[in-house]
Amino acid sequence: MTGPAAAAAYDVLVLGEVLVEVHADTALRDAADGTPARISYSGDALNAAAAAAAAGARTALLAVVGDDELSVPLLRRAAELGVDVSHVRRAPRPNGAYLLCADTEGDRDFVYWRERSAGSTLSVRHVASWRDLLTRSRSLVTSGITGALAPSSRQAVLAAAETVHSAGGHLSYDPNFRSRLTGRDGARELLARLAPLTGLLKTSCPADALALVDTDDPLTAAARYRALGARTVAVTAGADRLLLAEDGTVTWHSVPANPAPVDATGAGDCFTGTVTARLVLGDTLEEAVAHGTAAASLSVSGRGGTGYVPPFWRTAELAAAHRRARMRAREVADEG
Repeated sequence: MTGPAAAAAYDVLVLGEVLVEVHADTALRDAADGTPARISYSGDALNAAAAAAAAGARTALLAVVGDDELSVPLLRRAAELGVDVSHVRRAPRPNGAYLLCADTEGDRDFVYWRERSAGSTLSVRHVASWRDLLTRSRSLVTSGITGALAPSSRQAVLAAAETVHSAGGHLSYDPNFRSRLTGRDGARELLARLAPLTGLLKTSCPADALALVDTDDPLTAAARYRALGARTVAVTAGADRLLLAEDGTVTWHSVPANPAPVDATGAGDCFTGTVTARLVLGDTLEEAVAHGTAAASLSVSGRGGTGYVPPFWRTAELAAAHRRARMRAREVADEG
C-alpha cells in the first residue's frame, strides 16, 4: 500500500486474529437441533481494537481475513466500531470461527474452527508490509493467542513487537494461554522473549499464571512476570479485583460492579485495549487502569466479544463514580 494511508501514524495498532462468532442461546452441552444462534464478530484482536477506539485512540487493525462471504460484514462491523481496517490483508482461505454460549462468570466453553484459516496465515511478510505503521505508531497490542495460531504467526508477533520496541513505542501483551492452541513450553518461550519488550503485560490468575509461571497466587505471579522483564503487570484475579505491579509497587484495584451482566466474553481484551489507549493519550497508569476496569465491567452488558463496546463517556462516568464510592468507604472506615 502506498500514499498517505501507508504513512499514517496511529495511537494503537492491534495485531491478531478476527473471528466470526456464532453465539448460541443455550449452554453448549445442552445444544440440540434447532438451537437459536446469531452471528457476530470478535476475536481478541478485534475486541481490543474496538475498546481502544472507543477510548478515544486512533486505532488500526493489523490482521489477515479470508475471501469468504463473511469478510465484507466482518470488516464493516470493525469499521462501525471505529477501527481502521484499511491495512487488513486478504488470504484465499476461510475466516476462522467459534461457537459459544452466554456466560457471566468468565468460565466459558468454546468450539473453534481455525484449521487453515486466513488468520493463521499471518507472517513476517505481513509485518514487513506494515513496518512503516509499526515504527510510526505509538503502541501495539498483541497476544499469546496470535502467537499460537501457527509458527508463522509466532514469528510475526515477535517481529512486530521488536519493531515497535526498537522504535520507542509501547507494547501491551496478553499471554492468554489456550491449551488447545499451544503447549506450555511454547507459550513460556514466547512469553520470555516478549516480556522484556512489554510496557504492559495483562494476564489472568489462576488460569494463565498456573500454566506460565507455576503459581495460583497473584502476588507471586506478578513478581515472576516482572522478573522476566515486563515493566508493568496487571493480573486479573476473578471478576472483581485486579493486582497491578510496577517498579516494586503492588496495588490492588477493585472492579466496578455491573448490575446486569450478560456475557463476560472479551472483557479482558476490553481492559487491555482501553488501558493501552488511555496510556498513550496521556492518562497516568492509575487513571488508565481505572478506565480499563470500568470499560471491562460495562462490556459484559452485551453478548459476545463486541456485543457492547462502551463509549468513553460512560466508561469515565463509571470510573469516577467508583472512585467516589471507594473514597466514601475509606472515610467511613476511618471514622469507625
